[in-house]
Amino acid sequence: MAPRTDRVLTCYRIGDPAGAFPIYDAEGARLYPGRWNTPSSPIIYTSEHYSTAMLEKLVHSNLVLPANQHFITITIPNGISYEVFPTAAHPGWDSRDETICKTYGQDWFDEKRSALLIVPSLAARIERNFLINPQHPEAKAISHALAEPVWWDQRLYRRT
Repeated sequence: MAPRTDRVLTCYRIGDPAGAFPIYDAEGARLYPGRWNTPSSPIIYTSEHYSTAMLEKLVHSNLVLPANQHFITITIPNGISYEVFPTAAHPGWDSRDETICKTYGQDWFDEKRSALLIVPSLAARIERNFLINPQHPEAKAISHALAEPVWWDQRLYRRT
């Protein structure tokens, strides 16, 4: 049995509310899998902190930010199950080859071991990302606020 949160958790996700998919949606991860999923395991990538969500967006944007970026605050209620990825047990998880992460994420998703998988941010190693399995029965208890604009400081992506 996976541990359960003993407090309410908050996480963040950035996207375009006028885009092809809602910000709180796994379709993008199905079409364009990330480090932790495959097309058959569509998950919702979120970050524990707003600043980490911004950094993750910057890392994946190649210094060209998509227009109309907004963020949502996601609330994970007390009692939601989670699993923490054990980095020490998986040497090489942070290599360019994403096989270790994709395999772990696929197994976690398929087995519905928990609603959340907590993983390290590759861009900021001591920060964490919360991966949500929207097909897990507990995921329906997770909620989010309305989208608000992201205000980017141009120094974050300006070439000097």
